[in-house]
Amino acid sequence: MLGNSGYESVRNKGDEKFCVDLEAGDGERLYPGLSYGENQLRWGFIRKVYGILAAQIVLTTLVSAITFLYAPINDLLRSNSGLLLFLCLLPFILLWPLHVYHQKHPVNLIILGLFTVSLSLPVAVSCANTDGRIVLEALILTSAVVCALTGYTFWASKKGKDFSYLGPILFTGLIILILTSFMQMFFPLGPTSVAVYGGISALIFCGYIVYDTDNLIKRFTYDDYILASATLYLDVLNLFISILRVLRSTDG
Repeated sequence: MLGNSGYESVRNKGDEKFCVDLEAGDGERLYPGLSYGENQLRWGFIRKVYGILAAQIVLTTLVSAITFLYAPINDLLRSNSGLLLFLCLLPFILLWPLHVYHQKHPVNLIILGLFTVSLSLPVAVSCANTDGRIVLEALILTSAVVCALTGYTFWASKKGKDFSYLGPILFTGLIILILTSFMQMFFPLGPTSVAVYGGISALIFCGYIVYDTDNLIKRFTYDDYILASATLYLDVLNLFISILRVLRSTDG
């Protein structure tokens, strides 16, 4: 009788929209076959990652605003090429401790903060020396593209689509971009070539947003929230830089 009354009380709580299949998950499953418990845990993990990502973007915005408003910082970074080069290399140096200590709190957050600031300063200098209208256009376009691609990936994942096949393709494209950027040091590209390079870069990082969001939904473990947020941050930041490069090269 206790068992029957228990089941009856659950059933009488509401109509069919409150019924939950514990084996199949609720109506907001991230992808087919995910159990209800795993679905809830994965949503919690995703919210945590996007919370950290939002904090990184806010920090980057603050660094850019300070660099823009406080001229001595901008002048120091512009006039000191060695310091600017060090800041460009520092994120690559910080990748190693970020990977090693990504599960050790609060060291992981401290390293992630340093990683974010080191990436923000060169971007801030670039924005401070670009017409404000172009920076605003790049920001709006980046926000729109990121939101659209993120929403599409969540929708496609719910329909059972998988984007893991993009990994090798995007990695090959990234290597080509890196090699091309090194070649530009010795053989500078013209405005048209810079615009084409920026457009191709934007397409590749659009692909990375879809690929890494798919990994966030399905493959990142719950302890990898630092790595997941750093990965998505790099995707968003590089997409912004690529769009900014295209707009700046075609301006005027």
